[in-house]
Amino acid sequence: MKLTNPFKKFFEKLKLADESGRNQNKSHIPFRLNFLFFIIFALFVILVTRLGYLQIVEGDKMKAEMKASTTITVKENAPRGVIYDAKGTALVNNTGNSAITFTRSNMMQSEDILDLAIELNKLIDVPVDESLTTRDKKDYWLADLKNRKKAEERLSFKEKNLDNTNEYQKLVDKVKDSEIQLDEEQLKVATIFKRMNAASALSTVFVKNEGVTKEELAVVAEHASDLPGVSTGIDWDRSYNDDLDGSLKSILGTITTEKEGLPAEEADELLKKGYARNDRVGKSYLEKQYEEQLQGKKGEYKVTLNQNGNIEKQEEIKKGEKGSNIVLTINSDFQKKVEDILKKHYQGLVDSGVAKYSPGAYAVAVNPNTGEVLAMTGFTHDSSSKEIEENTLGTITSAFEPGSVVKAGTVTAGYQTGAITGNDTLIDQPIKLSGTALKGSIYNKVLGNQIPLNTVKALEWSSNAYMMQIVLRMLGVQYQQNMTLPDSASSKEMYDKLRNAFAEYGMGVKTQIDLPNESPGLINDQFGTDNAPGGGNLLDLSFGQYDTYTPMQLAQYAATVANGGTRIAPHVVKGIYGNNDSGGLGKLQQEITGKKLDQVNITAEQMGIIKQGFYQAVHGSDPYTTAKDLASAKLDPAAKTGTAETVVSVNGQAVNTINSNIVAYAPHDNPQIAISVMLPNLDEEHDDTNKAIAKDIINAFAETYGVQ
Repeated sequence: MKLTNPFKKFFEKLKLADESGRNQNKSHIPFRLNFLFFIIFALFVILVTRLGYLQIVEGDKMKAEMKASTTITVKENAPRGVIYDAKGTALVNNTGNSAITFTRSNMMQSEDILDLAIELNKLIDVPVDESLTTRDKKDYWLADLKNRKKAEERLSFKEKNLDNTNEYQKLVDKVKDSEIQLDEEQLKVATIFKRMNAASALSTVFVKNEGVTKEELAVVAEHASDLPGVSTGIDWDRSYNDDLDGSLKSILGTITTEKEGLPAEEADELLKKGYARNDRVGKSYLEKQYEEQLQGKKGEYKVTLNQNGNIEKQEEIKKGEKGSNIVLTINSDFQKKVEDILKKHYQGLVDSGVAKYSPGAYAVAVNPNTGEVLAMTGFTHDSSSKEIEENTLGTITSAFEPGSVVKAGTVTAGYQTGAITGNDTLIDQPIKLSGTALKGSIYNKVLGNQIPLNTVKALEWSSNAYMMQIVLRMLGVQYQQNMTLPDSASSKEMYDKLRNAFAEYGMGVKTQIDLPNESPGLINDQFGTDNAPGGGNLLDLSFGQYDTYTPMQLAQYAATVANGGTRIAPHVVKGIYGNNDSGGLGKLQQEITGKKLDQVNITAEQMGIIKQGFYQAVHGSDPYTTAKDLASAKLDPAAKTGTAETVVSVNGQAVNTINSNIVAYAPHDNPQIAISVMLPNLDEEHDDTNKAIAKDIINAFAETYGVQ
């Protein structure tokens, strides 16, 4: 086309200008273009090389990663291990139940779960959960998108601009009570919805795990392709031996329910170990203490997701494994006998009114050579009634003033400080310090009475004066009537000298039994009185009327004397075992032995003197021999009795009471059992009852184990 003259002139000028510019940049443009082309070419080569590498070298890996993004491994709980008694009787087992399960996909929303719950309700019968809350019903109502839209229209502009969590809470608040008046079928769907909606992404929950019929299992399996995430499986419950009741059941402890899941205070730690939030775990005593061993190993399933993130297929890739089993040191037959013995005698004291203000009674038996707990039982009592209730765990949680049973500890402190050296003779006489009440023994409370006693005889008669004079010697003074104690008597150092000796036997420190929540007893921190700094309390400590100890601590003390001075941690589990082919007790995996905690720091000769004192307390012939009632026991025992003067408050009034206690072991020359019995706050002294209990326990042990 021929250009008009104006346009022709314009293009001629443009051409001239272009030629002029090219002349000016002639030496620069070719280099820049070449450099640019080189960069583009280099980048293209790198891109082609990288694509080739990914396709050829990394091809298989990329395919695996793509597959992994749609195939996920989930875990399912396995049954816990079984708990057996010492003779192999299963005390706690598992009862398997057929179950309907649901595994939530990572793309599933509440409206999807509602649709699934509606369909599932047509196939299985899930009873209405009576614990459905108003919030549960509102969540169910809001899962319907039509209902949710209604609620959203009720939000203000400000509420619509809140974050998701707070906005949803406002939606819940907008649901009217009239809108959640549900009929029976709706409540069933709401129950199913609640259980399924509680599942986090790719976790499995039970929709129904009780009373699942064969027909329900079959119909769910038949419609599996239409019920994403829904499957059949097995759940389990803890079941107890029909003969198991009372004291032994308390020791076993309990586990959480699926609803409770992980205890809040332990959740973070357990999650790090691979637990899920709804896992059932031990929450008290043996179930808790041996959680790691009892917890089963989870089964693993391969879950395949479709393009929408919904579960398409579920396949087992690793079978779950039942937890390890534990065998107790306790023979349930002997435990029952000890429980019945204590119950009979204590109920008699309650019925007679002697134990009206007593809070309970406790008995413990251990093997002094191994630390194995043979029996532990207890009862609690309310002063307003004559009924008593089982309180076995009080043997490790309740502490009382022990009285004279502790005197081996005082003698030991005397040996360790050089206050006495062997079977030394001191003068038993009432102790009267300036500004304090008279302190003495039951048989000697008359000023001026003086009875020479050696260490063995002091233990046989349970001389308070002998123990107090050991303390006076530890202070570096000799007793004189109405004397004032030196300032050192109120020092922590002096108390520690006594308490450290007591602790070597297990008094005032935790026994380290393999049960949680053990009390160390009460160590008082008042080192004196206004009138006699340190005097009254320090002397009281020497014969067991100041600090408090648990029945288990006194049993460990008796065991330490019995075995010659080695303090061993008591334990209620004897071994950890695997499973045999049928799921029963398998091979031993770990033997539990009593840990040696301490060695009493005195000579073998000095320990022999203490043991001779315990022996004479049973076999002595003097009128003041304290435990002669035990001499007729089937196994020849040694023992130490203890009486502590105590006070209880009744309607604001102080009432004087007695703690009546005893420790013993048998046979004295080859100890197989060590015992403690504690009867706190009786109205009057009843040493005959504590001795009768100890004797009956020794006889029951001989009968059960056939010991001669």
